[in-house]
Amino acid sequence: MFPEEFVTYTKELFGEERWQRYLASFDEEAPVSVRTNPFKEIDIKEHFSSLAISMNEVPWCRGGYYLEKRPDFTLDPLLHAGAYYVQEASSMFLDRVLQQYLPQRTLRALDLCAAPGGKSTLCRGALPEGSILMSNEPDRRRANILMENMQKQGHPEVIVTNNYPRDYRKAGIMFDVIITDVPCSGEGMFRKDHGAIDEWSLQNVMKCAELQRSIIADIWDNLVPGGLLIYSTCTFNTREDEENVRWIMEEYGAEILPVDIDSEWNITGSLLKGWEKPVYRFIPGITKGEGLFMAALRKPGNATSALCESSDISKALKKLRVLSDGHPVGEVKGKAIIPAHAEALLTNTPIDKYPRVELSHDAALSYLRHEALVLPADAPRGFVIVTYQSLPLGFVKNIGNRANNLYPQEWKIRNK
Repeated sequence: MFPEEFVTYTKELFGEERWQRYLASFDEEAPVSVRTNPFKEIDIKEHFSSLAISMNEVPWCRGGYYLEKRPDFTLDPLLHAGAYYVQEASSMFLDRVLQQYLPQRTLRALDLCAAPGGKSTLCRGALPEGSILMSNEPDRRRANILMENMQKQGHPEVIVTNNYPRDYRKAGIMFDVIITDVPCSGEGMFRKDHGAIDEWSLQNVMKCAELQRSIIADIWDNLVPGGLLIYSTCTFNTREDEENVRWIMEEYGAEILPVDIDSEWNITGSLLKGWEKPVYRFIPGITKGEGLFMAALRKPGNATSALCESSDISKALKKLRVLSDGHPVGEVKGKAIIPAHAEALLTNTPIDKYPRVELSHDAALSYLRHEALVLPADAPRGFVIVTYQSLPLGFVKNIGNRANNLYPQEWKIRNK
């Protein structure tokens, strides 16, 4: 099933017991997990209980839960409303790092390789009030998926961009926190993505390791003195993991930071011989989740605020490709202004700015499929926000005998 070079290397890296437990994980159901959106609170336990699904907490993440079975998430309007996010549990370890090391002041954070948005939505929920998150994805198609997920979360202080790390270096924007979930050889995703097995090669591992170093080199100067860098991959080998963290420490004088964990979580530490530093590796069959590696590092120097370091953020943003800035502007059509869909989802849109109409479950799915709706006879004419369990789904234009569906075509669900 696996390439011979992968077996030889990883078996030696893990040791016999870990290797056998990893192999056994391929005969098990992969865990399913979700994380609640703190800005759109619902009773998540009651919700999944109504679907006859029990839950257990992900111990290293606030608001993270394992589900006993996988529902059809596509047919849950609350997912589309941004009430929760389907995220792999190992990736939620970011919350544990942020709990321990985020300064409790207004911050500017960057998630550099952010699509589809799991770590960005988690980070936004962890940042202190008044902070700004810039969420970036270099790939254009994936950047649009990222924008959709960030808009559904609904927080206004999020800027979504479609740029390469070197573009940020040229723009000169400074950050207190930078998350680098770097492109990797994907060994940790073999159980979920069998295509990743076919694409694996030792040559690709080496290419990824070089790319990861170039990404850190491009973005390092954007981190303020005393700033927090989080380095992560979804792969196992030390070339992309420990050896790159060691390189960051040697090249830039970064301090590696220990994270408080519980032994019951079965998180694996450093596997690089002779290098006993605090890094955190999640191995399927040992930890309840998919493969992940994470390390937290601090840039040398006295801590300063990124908000003080960057004097002209608006000028710097003009050097970047901004897809969404948290302040959506409607589209002018004739004499009318059609409100931007993102405005309906924002948590700071005044509740009395547009009339709201609650939809049933079936009507909500019709709306999400971009089908025409008929609202109650007493519903106001014009632009209306439709909701499900009081959470906004988006706009319609009610013309009386029907309501024109304004849900974005590219977001519509196709599952019947």
